[in-house]
This record gives sequence, C-alpha cells and structure tokens, in this order.
Amino acid sequence: MQPRVSIVVTARDEGEHIVAALERIAEAVTLPCEILVVCDTRDDTTVPWVEKFSLQDPRARLVVNPYGRGPARAIRAGFDAAVADVVVVTMADGCDDPQQIDQLTRLVERGVVVAAASRYSRGGQQVGGPLLKGLMSRVAGASLHIFGRVGTWDPTNSFKAYDRRFVSEVGIHSDKGFEVGIELVAKARRLRRPVAELPTIWLDRTFGESHFKIAKWLPAYLRWYRFAFGPHLSVAQMRQALDTTGEDRK
Repeated sequence: MQPRVSIVVTARDEGEHIVAALERIAEAVTLPCEILVVCDTRDDTTVPWVEKFSLQDPRARLVVNPYGRGPARAIRAGFDAAVADVVVVTMADGCDDPQQIDQLTRLVERGVVVAAASRYSRGGQQVGGPLLKGLMSRVAGASLHIFGRVGTWDPTNSFKAYDRRFVSEVGIHSDKGFEVGIELVAKARRLRRPVAELPTIWLDRTFGESHFKIAKWLPAYLRWYRFAFGPHLSVAQMRQALDTTGEDRK
C-alpha cells in the first residue's frame, strides 16, 4: 500500500533507545506510512537496532545520509528517500508526540504546505529542556507570529509535516543544525503559502544525550528569522536570491 506519510526520524548514536521511539510511532500512527530512520554513517550505534526493528515492522527502514554529518543534511536525505506526498520530521529522542502525526498529515492533505506542532500556542506546553534555549525559541516564535505573520507560534520546532512538492520546489538551503523547520516556514511566508499549527506537549528526553548546539547554530536560525520578514517573492526570485549566497542543496 502506498504510504500517505513518510516519517523522517533523524538519529545519532541512540543505540537501543531508538527502539522505544520507533515502537511509539508504530503504535500511534494509523495512516499508511513509512518510517525512515536517517543516520549519518553505517557505524552509528542506532543502525543495528533499526535493522532489527525493521524485521518485525517493515514500515521502518534505514537511510544512510549521503550528504555528510549534521541534522540538516540528514533531513535532506530523508526527504530524498521519502515516497509519500506528506513528510513528517520528528526526532529520535522521544520528545515529540507521535499521536499527532496523523493530524499533521491531514492538515497538509487539506492544503497547507507546512503543519507545525506548536509548544507555544494555546493548549501547547514545553516540559523540561534548557531554560535559555526555550526562552529564545518562545521569543522568536512570538515575534515571527505577531509581526511576521508566519502562521505558527513555534517556527523553530522540528516536529512538522510538509508538502513534499513544496519542499522540492523551494529547496533546502540549511546545512548544519535543526534550522530546516524555521527555514521552510520562512520560505512559505515569503511565497505567501498557507501554514497551520496544532498545539503539542513537548517532553524533554529521558534517555541519551542531546546533540543540539545552540551557540554554533544560532547564526543559521537568525538568518532564517530575518528572511521571514520581507516582501512577497516568486519561487524563481527566492531561489535566485538564496542560491547566490551558497550552493542550492536540494
């Protein structure tokens, strides 16, 4: 059966902990789906556990990132491997609520190009996590929502569903951190494409180690934050403007 949603799970050295995350996704998602676990290398500790899990649930499969290390490149690899018209990006750390994958998918099927799971809209919540990171994310989201009219209170959250054709159309220019989420929201805003959100409850990881590098990746987030504020562009204008600052990466 053709999947309605491709679920991209970026993972780095999660080891056996990835099994619990995959079990939660497999149990929660009712739509026909594929679960793509993307690792940077074949010697990642996540790999043997994904291969073992895929024997019991053929919806899951391993994708080895061909673009080099880093979550942005892993997400690009996931989009390349996806076969469904809707792609949901989620993390391997168990922080996201997989029960919302069906809802996010249906929002995209109804016509939005990005459907965000929002920690900061009414009914949403963030439980745990670094205080400074959460404060910066909340302030950025509020200002982008109020002044930039981006369509979500939580553009920095990675847990989102995308229209795969939209992503192919605009490309992915992020190259290092988890800024793909805010990048695609900013691009949707500049193109005046619809973005929607659902409230979500985000729970800080209870196992493993976070690989989020706030100081290293902050400039990339600020780049897309600024980009969201600007006049309407066509796709050609957008790609021309961005491709002059670096290689088009998708």
